[in-house]
Order: sequence, then structure tokens, then C-alpha cells
Amino acid sequence: MISRTIVLFAAAFLAAFHTADCRADDAASYPSQTIKIVVPFPAGGTADTLPRIVAERLRQKWNQAVVIENKSGAGGNIGAEAVASSPADGYTLLASPPGPIAINESLYKKLAFRPADLMPITVLGTAPVVLDVRPGFPAKTVQELIAYAKANPGKVSFASQGNGSTSHLTAILFEKLTGTGMVHVPYRGTAPALQDIMGNTVDIFFDNIGSSMSLHLGGKLRILGVCGPDRAPSLPDVPTVRQSGVPDFTSVTWFALMAPKGTPDAIVAKLNSAVTEILREPDIQAQFVKLGIQPAPMDIGATAKFIDEERTRWGEIIKAADVTID
Repeated sequence: MISRTIVLFAAAFLAAFHTADCRADDAASYPSQTIKIVVPFPAGGTADTLPRIVAERLRQKWNQAVVIENKSGAGGNIGAEAVASSPADGYTLLASPPGPIAINESLYKKLAFRPADLMPITVLGTAPVVLDVRPGFPAKTVQELIAYAKANPGKVSFASQGNGSTSHLTAILFEKLTGTGMVHVPYRGTAPALQDIMGNTVDIFFDNIGSSMSLHLGGKLRILGVCGPDRAPSLPDVPTVRQSGVPDFTSVTWFALMAPKGTPDAIVAKLNSAVTEILREPDIQAQFVKLGIQPAPMDIGATAKFIDEERTRWGEIIKAADVTID
């Protein structure tokens, strides 16, 4: 019996040692094949543009193909689920705004995955949300918008990137703090929502500054307010929504890079090191700033802490607004 126990223990030890050794070899040779970064929203928005910039630099850095796959739907859940259920080998990653990472678990009654099924790599960047209105909308300021919405309850429509997206919850928070009631028109991502804003089909849209800034400067839509705590350097003449009379209102979005749970720590560390180095490069930072995005390279621990805090903050907003999606 003793000899059998010793044999079994030795076999288990050798198996564990072999597994650890193989993982070390995998990390040392990583990447040895194409890396796929899933974006859980359609092409054309900031959520798609940022990872494409980073993917191209990773390709140059590692001389290995890095491709973007847009897999949209269900507020980002479809793409996030696809990554969460992928092999934990570092070759399938998720690049996403807060929705499926920090919001949807509080919002949806049922999810086919859990955010805990994803491991943080780093935050790519942060950006204030901005309040867009269609070119022909009568209000010229945030206060005029509030007055118009109160005088026309249920007649002002707001676009969103989809149910449960940052733009959707930001509009709900705005309604709650201003005592207004608007009609929600969900879209499948930023690009189609912007098309209908520019076409005077919907009235307002809380969008990422990077997607809307050039359209505002080109007169295709109007930004009435910046939703961050401070004015945006790229739009110095546009007041914050706080400055416009809604003191408790803040909405800042962000974009993070995640891996399936169980991805070897050495591979996650290698990804974090490479991506944070890229985010500190002056030319990459300049590209981000042109999009209205502040690069936000973080180590793995800081990224996990940041996402946990955001999950708590949005969860409290969702609970207070009593919002759920089937």
C-alpha cells in the first residue's frame, strides 16, 4: 500500500511539474501564432478603433499577425461570451468598453458568462462621454435641453449603443438627475446611432468623445456638454454637464483588454508589458489624443482594482435606477 501511494504521489508530482514546464515553454515562445482580439461591438466606433491601433503595433513588435474580429450583439455579451469560452492560451482576447466587463452582470437577469471568467490585462484608455444632439434640435444648451424635455415629456428620443451600454445608462442617469423622461432607441453600436443623429432621426446621444468630436467640429451634429468632471482639452469651449446645472452628473467611459480566465500568468504579464509599452509611445499617445482618448497603461493589479471599482459604481447606478434587461 505504501509503495502504491508513493508511486501515485510521484506520478502526480511529475504530471504537475510537466504541466508547469509546458506552460513556461508556452509563455517563452508566445506568440507563435495569430492573436485574435474580439471587439464586441461593430466596426466604426472608438471601441473598434483603439484596439486596431494597438493590434498594428503588436504586429510590428512581435512580427506576428494580430487581427480584430467584430462580434457584436446583446450589449457586448455575445463577443465577451465567445472570448470567455475560448482556450485560455493568450490567442483570443477581448477589447471592450465597460458593458460586458463591469455593467452587464448587474443589468441582465441571465448571462451565459460571468465577468469573473475574464482576466484583466490592462486599460487601453479613458474618455469622457459627451452629450450630442441632432443638427436640427431646438435646444442650444444643456439647460435648454432639460427645459424642452420637461415641456415635451416622452417626445425627446435618445439613441444608445445598445441596451445596457454606457450610453444607455448615462441617459438613464441624466433622466433621473434632471427629472426628465425620454424615449430610448437602441442601436447595434456607435456608428449606426451616429448616422441617425446626423440624419435628424433621433434627438440626442451620449457618445464617446472620440467618435463625435470630428462630427461636431464639422457641423454634422452638436455637442452640448462634456460628461466628465472637467472640460475636454480638445473641446475647450464646451462646458461640462455639471457646469451646466447638473452637479452630480458624471460619465466617463474606458476600454480594457481582457483574456480568458486561466490564461497563464506569464502570458498575461507578457501582454501587459507589451501593450503598456505601446501605450506610452509618443506616436500612439498622439493617435489616442486625436480621438479624445487619454491613454491609461496600468499594471495587472491596478487594472483589476480599477475594474472592480467601476463594477461597483455602475452596479449602484443600475440598482438606484431599477433597470434590468431580460
